[in-house]
Amino acid sequence: MSPDNTDTGSIPESKSPKRWIIGDPLPTAMLEGELLKKRIALPIFASDPLSSVAYAPQELLMILLIGGLAFLSFAPWIAACVILLMIVVIASYRQLIKAYPSGGGDYEVAHKNLGEKSGVVVASALLVDYVMTVAVSVASGVDNIISAIPELAPERVLLAVVFVIILAAINLRGVRESGKAFAIPTYFFVASVFIMIVVGITRTLMGDAPIAESAQYMVEGESVAQAALILLLLRSFASGCAALTGVEAIANGVPAFRVPKIKNAQITLVVMGAIAITLFAGLITMAFISNVHYAEDACHLIGYANCETVPQRSLIAQIAAATFGNNTIFFYAIQAGTALVLLLAANTAFNGFPLLGSVLAKDGYAPKALETRGDRLIYSNGVIALGLAAIVILATFQADLTQLIQLYIIGVFVSFTLGQTGMVVHWTKLLKTNPDNRGSIIRSRLINITGATFTATVLIIVTITKFTHGAWIVFLAMPILYTLMIGVNRYYRDVEAEVAVDAETTFGAKGDHAIVLVGKMQKPILKAIDYAIAARHDSIEAVHVSINELSTAKLELDWIRQNIHLPLRIISSPYRDLSWPLIQHIREHRAAHGSEIVTVYLPQYIVGHWWEHALHNHKARRLKMKLMMEHGVAIALVPWLLDSTDIIYGRRSRPVPGQSRRGEPVRPIARKPVTPAKRSKDDE
Repeated sequence: MSPDNTDTGSIPESKSPKRWIIGDPLPTAMLEGELLKKRIALPIFASDPLSSVAYAPQELLMILLIGGLAFLSFAPWIAACVILLMIVVIASYRQLIKAYPSGGGDYEVAHKNLGEKSGVVVASALLVDYVMTVAVSVASGVDNIISAIPELAPERVLLAVVFVIILAAINLRGVRESGKAFAIPTYFFVASVFIMIVVGITRTLMGDAPIAESAQYMVEGESVAQAALILLLLRSFASGCAALTGVEAIANGVPAFRVPKIKNAQITLVVMGAIAITLFAGLITMAFISNVHYAEDACHLIGYANCETVPQRSLIAQIAAATFGNNTIFFYAIQAGTALVLLLAANTAFNGFPLLGSVLAKDGYAPKALETRGDRLIYSNGVIALGLAAIVILATFQADLTQLIQLYIIGVFVSFTLGQTGMVVHWTKLLKTNPDNRGSIIRSRLINITGATFTATVLIIVTITKFTHGAWIVFLAMPILYTLMIGVNRYYRDVEAEVAVDAETTFGAKGDHAIVLVGKMQKPILKAIDYAIAARHDSIEAVHVSINELSTAKLELDWIRQNIHLPLRIISSPYRDLSWPLIQHIREHRAAHGSEIVTVYLPQYIVGHWWEHALHNHKARRLKMKLMMEHGVAIALVPWLLDSTDIIYGRRSRPVPGQSRRGEPVRPIARKPVTPAKRSKDDE
C-alpha cells in the first residue's frame, strides 16, 4: 500500500451487484461454522438421489412400453434389481467413507490403489456426471413445471438456463446458506410423495384403486424378438439405475460434515438410501396399480389427442392426479414439491463438483483457481465452471430430458466400478500388514468385491444399451477431459521443476536504477516521481517517449516550470510505439552498467465504474506486459484513484503526492457528494 494512503486495510463498504447476490465476505476463521449438521447435509448431498426417484421409475417404464403393454409385467422384477443394487452400493460407500474421509472419494481411492491413470479416468467420469446431474435434474424439473402449466412448453430452454443461474447464485452464498434454502423443499418432497404412496396403497386395499389418465390408452408396441427382449429389459434396468446417481456425493463431501465427520457422513448416507429405496419402490408400485402408460413418443399412445403439440404429463403427475384428483391443491402441491426438488437436485453436483475440483487442483490435475475459496468460503470458481458447462449442455440438447437421460449415469458407474475395485485393493494391502481387526477388514473387502462386481456388470449393461442412443458423447468427452488433466499435471510438474532451487542457478544483480515513465505533466506523474525518490535508488531518471513534437515541447517547458531536479530523457519514436523505444533504452543502459536492476514506475488510473475502462487507453497495462518479458526489469505500478472510486471506498482517500511522507495532516473527506464549485484545492 502506498505510504500516503490512509486506508487501514479494512474491506470497503460496497453495494455492488456481487455483494447483493452472494453477500459479504466471510473470514477464514468462520470455516468451522460453515460445516454441516446431518439434517442440513441430507438435503444438500442427497437431493440428487432422492429426486432421482421422480424420473427413474418413469424412464424404467417408458423403455418397457416400447415392446407393448405386456412388458409392464417385468417392471416389479427390474425395480427389485435396481433396489438390490442400491443397497449394495450404499453398503460399499460406507466402507469408502471410513477408509478415505478426506473428500477425494472414488478419485482418491482409484488414484492411490490403482494408479494415476485410473484416478484420472474416475475424475473425468465424475466431472462429466456432475455436469449431467445439473442438466438432467433441471430438465426434469422443468418437465414437471410444464406438466402443471403446459403453456410454458415453448420456454423450456429459457426456464432451464434461468434455474441454473439461480442455483449457482444460491450456492455462491455458501454451503450453509444453500443448505438452509434447499432443506425445506427436499423434506417437503419426501413427505408429500410418501403421503401420496400411503394414500394410494390405502385406497387400493379398500377397493378404490387410483386409475391414471393414461390407463385408457393402448400402445403401438414394436415387434420384439427373443434377443431384442433381453436387450429391452436390460435397457429398462439401465434407465432405472438413474436412481443411484448422487450416492457418491456424500463420500466426496465428507470434509463438509461436522465432527465426527465419518460417523455423520455414514449416517447421512444410510438415511438417504433408506428414503430413496422407499420412494422408488412406492412409486413403481403406484405406477403399476394406477396403470400408468408413459410412452417415449406420445403419438405411440393410441387415442392420445394432439400428441404432437400437447406433452405427456410426467409419471409422478399422473399418479398424483389419480390419487388426489386432477388439478386439486394436493396435485399442485406434489408437482410443486417435485419440480423444486428436481431443480434443487442439481445442488448435489454444485457441492460435489467444486470439492472434487479442489482435490484435483491440489494434486495438479486441474487449474489452481479451483483450489481457491471465494468470499463465502466455498470453491466459487468450481460453482461457476459447473454452471456454465450445464448451460451449454441444456442449450445444445434443448433441455430435452429423454435425450439428456441417455448421457446420464455412464460416468457415475465408471467411477463406481473403479472406486470399488480400488477399495478391494486397499483392504487386500491392509490384510498383508497382519492387523488385529482382520475379521472386520475381510467383511469390508467382501462388501466392496460385491459392489465392484455389481457396478461393473451394470456399467457393461448401461454402455451396451445407451451407447447408440447418445452415450457415445460421454465416451468422447471423458478421454478429452482425461487428456487435458494429464496435460495440466505435466505442465505443473515441468513448471515446478523449472523454478525449483538448485546449486547451479545464482543471481548476482548489482546496482539499482529507476525510470519514471512520463507522458505529460499531471499529478499521477508527480506521485510516481515522489515514490521513486522515496525508494532511494542508486540512480533515477525520467523518460518521455516522444510521438508528438508539440506535446514533447510542452512537457519540457512544464518540467522547467515545476522545478523538478530530475533529468528528463526524451526518446524519439518515429513509429508512435511506446514500448519498443523504452525497451531499447533499458537494454542500452543495462549493457553499459552490467547486471544493474532497472525499476520502471508506471502511473495507472483506478476507476470506480465498469464503463470507465472503455474510456481509457490502458497504456500502463500494455507496457507492463511488454516490460515483464525483459530481463533485469522490475515494474512498479503507481495507482491514482479517480474520484469515481468513491463508490468503492465511500470517500476520497487520495492526498496530495508526498503529503503523508512530509508529515502533513490528511483531512478525511465527508462521504456525501461534493459539487465541483465547492471543492477546495485540498480535495483535488
